[in-house]
Amino acid sequence: MTMLVEPQRETIPALNSGDQLSRREFERRYAAMQAHVKAELIEGVVYVMASPVRVEKHGEPHSWMNTWLGVYTAYTPGVRIADNVTIRLDVDNEYQPDIVVRLEPACGGASSITPDDYLEGAPELVVEIAGSSASIDLRDKLRVYRRNGVREYMVWQTHDNQLDWWELHDDEYVPLVPDAQGVVRSRVFPGLWLDRAALLKGDLATVLAQLQQGLSSKEHNAFAQQNQHMCASG
Repeated sequence: MTMLVEPQRETIPALNSGDQLSRREFERRYAAMQAHVKAELIEGVVYVMASPVRVEKHGEPHSWMNTWLGVYTAYTPGVRIADNVTIRLDVDNEYQPDIVVRLEPACGGASSITPDDYLEGAPELVVEIAGSSASIDLRDKLRVYRRNGVREYMVWQTHDNQLDWWELHDDEYVPLVPDAQGVVRSRVFPGLWLDRAALLKGDLATVLAQLQQGLSSKEHNAFAQQNQHMCASG
């Protein structure tokens, strides 16, 4: 009697912090891991981030930021928002930032959605809510985002309750400075205005009221009309 031998299944190694992998191998191992595990490839090195997510240091700030940016995208044609999506930046870097805001390619955006539903290229704005990952977000990731042409980068260091917002200018990140009323204004997305002090206090009503002023501005109206025309013809 002939014995049937089952073919051996391939064992895919787990991702471990410190592994040095190609982006292709990183994706292969990442796809085989449990869904709750978050990992990123930073300059060819794996960082596995499986620590618990705290409410006041991440969950609530993340939600407030999503609300502010989500309202902006709702009223701005050609602008899209995504939460915790994988971005292929280059051969050594694949990140999963907290929030990205991007222009559609037809409106001049530098990123696009791949056939396998990832993001490729540099979004116009990347936001990180940084607790235990602050050193990575402010050092390694900042350099990579700058090198790949992410035009604006924001890091909210929740342990220190500090928010920094940079604009890419002559291949360097320079801070966006609040005006006399304490409002920070995006250079890439006209009308995206932020009352930074109100956000840091968790005063979302004031944050959204300030945003409504930005959405009512002449700059935002012109930007929205331009995008509507470009995206319609693209």
